[in-house]
Amino acid sequence: MSHYTGKVAVVTGAGSGIGRHLAIQLGQAGARLALSDINRSGLDETLGLLPKTCEARGSTLDVSSREAVFAHAEEVRREFGAAHFVFNNAGVALVGTVEHTAIEEYEWQLGINLWGVLYGTKAFLPIMLAQREGCIVNISSIFGLVGFPTQGAYNMTKFAVRGLTECLWQELEGTGVRAVCVHPGGIRTNIERASRRVKLADETEARVAAKGDKLLITPPERCAADILRGVERGKRRILTGNKATSLFWISRLFPNSYPRLLRLIA
Repeated sequence: MSHYTGKVAVVTGAGSGIGRHLAIQLGQAGARLALSDINRSGLDETLGLLPKTCEARGSTLDVSSREAVFAHAEEVRREFGAAHFVFNNAGVALVGTVEHTAIEEYEWQLGINLWGVLYGTKAFLPIMLAQREGCIVNISSIFGLVGFPTQGAYNMTKFAVRGLTECLWQELEGTGVRAVCVHPGGIRTNIERASRRVKLADETEARVAAKGDKLLITPPERCAADILRGVERGKRRILTGNKATSLFWISRLFPNSYPRLLRLIA
């Protein structure tokens, strides 16, 4: 993947899952890496898996902090001199019906999955526009294509990430900078194992979560490879992982009746 050789790639949530494998594969491709995660031990483990020749810097980062993300962008600019790819990957999951989810729990979910992506976009976009080169890769989800029970907060964030990115498709035309929206399907990462259940969760959340867990079968390294290949090929939307393509077309062809089809899939 010579497309990434010598380029500066920023990856949030690089301490595990998709972010870790993006970092590893970018390192193998010869990219210069600015990696971050809120979990320092996971981030250090990722750094230890990179090729010995890879230039990489690891930062402990809470993407829900506006000040921290903008400071991180300035550090990248100062230390690397550029930012060619930004993978806004950091994210968390929250399982709960709308009835059971407290406002404070919504705020936690939106702070990381939505505001974190916006902060990453806003912090690095001026660097890319100034150099007239760059690519912002925002990780949405199949739940940015369809609504799913007990995923109301997560749906909100991932639909919003999709909307932001599709807006950028149009606004960035002719600038040398582009945006990519990624919709991973059932990826076997620890985001589901580490996901929170709302405090008022009952058997409803347990039942739906058990069905959803059965869909998580695609290895994160395959997802990362799909993303990097899609970016290299100039795609604006990347579908990857179990059921991603199916749900994309179901949402397009049956926009009003897809919930019934989702029950069959799950």
